[in-house]
Amino acid sequence: MSRTIRIGTRDSELALWQANTVKDQLKALGHKVQIIKVKSTGDLILDKPLYELGITGIFTKTLDVAMLNGDVDIAVHSMKDVPTALPKGIVQAAVLKRSNYLDILAFHDNEEFLGQREGVIATGSLRRKAQWLNRYPTHTVVGLRGNINSRLEKLNNSDWNAAIFAAAGLERIGLEPKNTLGLTWMLPAPAQGAIMVVAMENDEEVREICAQLNDEETDTCTRLERDFLKELEGGCSAPIGALAYINNENVVTLKGVLLTADGSKKLEAELTAPLGKHESLGFDCAKSILSRGGKRLMNELSKSGLKTQVFSTKKLTDVQLQRFATSIRVDSEDFIKISPNRVSPLVLKTKVKNAIFTSKNAVEGLLTNVSANELDFDNIYCIGRKTRRLIQKRIGKVTHFENTAADLANYLVEYIEGTEATHFCGNLSLDEIPKTLEASNITVNSVETYKTKLSGQEIDDAVEGVCFFSPSGIESYLHNNTPNKVAYCIGETTAKEARKHFNRVEIAKIPDVESVIDLVNENYKE
Repeated sequence: MSRTIRIGTRDSELALWQANTVKDQLKALGHKVQIIKVKSTGDLILDKPLYELGITGIFTKTLDVAMLNGDVDIAVHSMKDVPTALPKGIVQAAVLKRSNYLDILAFHDNEEFLGQREGVIATGSLRRKAQWLNRYPTHTVVGLRGNINSRLEKLNNSDWNAAIFAAAGLERIGLEPKNTLGLTWMLPAPAQGAIMVVAMENDEEVREICAQLNDEETDTCTRLERDFLKELEGGCSAPIGALAYINNENVVTLKGVLLTADGSKKLEAELTAPLGKHESLGFDCAKSILSRGGKRLMNELSKSGLKTQVFSTKKLTDVQLQRFATSIRVDSEDFIKISPNRVSPLVLKTKVKNAIFTSKNAVEGLLTNVSANELDFDNIYCIGRKTRRLIQKRIGKVTHFENTAADLANYLVEYIEGTEATHFCGNLSLDEIPKTLEASNITVNSVETYKTKLSGQEIDDAVEGVCFFSPSGIESYLHNNTPNKVAYCIGETTAKEARKHFNRVEIAKIPDVESVIDLVNENYKE
């Protein structure tokens, strides 16, 4: 190859060591190489822990831009710093043979503090902090940022007991302190200890050259660890650890962990598979954790630092939260509170020829006043599959149901028996059905079986979309929030109200919570 391969790198001592390692290997293959130094955001902002900066790939973005601009041909990264989704046009070209993947503890004088109640440990990693507090819950963890040299200097000049470092970083530049302890119990960051080379996807010549540097075993293990991270979608802002290795019998093992930020909760998984049948280990390991409360734990993390992307105005169950794609961070709270009204016995004293229910709340409100045996309905009409199921379980057969109020009103105008109906509803129910029926000379007696109280809270501006399940939920939301988000609506009636305020309104295919969640997932597909 006649052209010179330009290597982009950060200008820290460790980054330059890594870039020079790649340079030496490429030169050994007979290629001309030049190193180009680039400053990163992560190097420039040193007064905050990484997880507070809110940026994934903080040490790689500047190099990505340099590559996309054509300023460099390849970039060299500590693989653990690289987001699982590379920018469009940039691909992984090689992973060098992995060195020490462990975290190590550098301490001042002795290790006595490990057996004591009090202890002060320094780290800028949320993963290390969470695992340390899980093992030593009474200790204090303080922030520590900067390159390896400055972090060691801060440790030496402090009254901390110890600080945590990646063993590979210290070993590579020959700065391992005298007093250290390998933290064999602490799972490392996915791909810790590995060096990644990235190149432009359309630069086939450079990619073929870099492929000669690739170490297959390291490539296999780090891919599984990053699959695990990708399925959980934690980035630098979640306490996630993973380690894969291959034994002498060609069996691949993957260990993974997810914790809360304070280390008080921990979920672990360990899976094995023969080499060649290992490809799904990362995803399977993550799904194992998610199915055992991981989704709820990720949502707890969102409240403690990770930004919520989607907010539901109805409190969601654990099963419903599990239905969201793992990349979506969700929070939920009831924006309307329901209380049953007292219904006069006189209202139900006579036979009701046509009973209309527009929600499950109307059914439940009625049944707090009377038992199903006391109800005498000739025909029951309702909106929604879940309302129908509740009625058929608690009261009796449903004559007909529709998915929207408009469709049910049009049906009743055409097919209702007689000229009178009783509408069981709430105090804030829309009058679409009564209006349509009365316009056709059908008398509607409205019975309020429940009262709706608006109880919306202020949500974070960073939220991108809101799930709505009734027009009342929209009204409650607007009391404390602005409509500058995507409105995901359970049905046309709710969407009609949303369109008055929101620029983008999406409607679920089926009017139930699960369909709203599927709608959100569809909109977040990459």
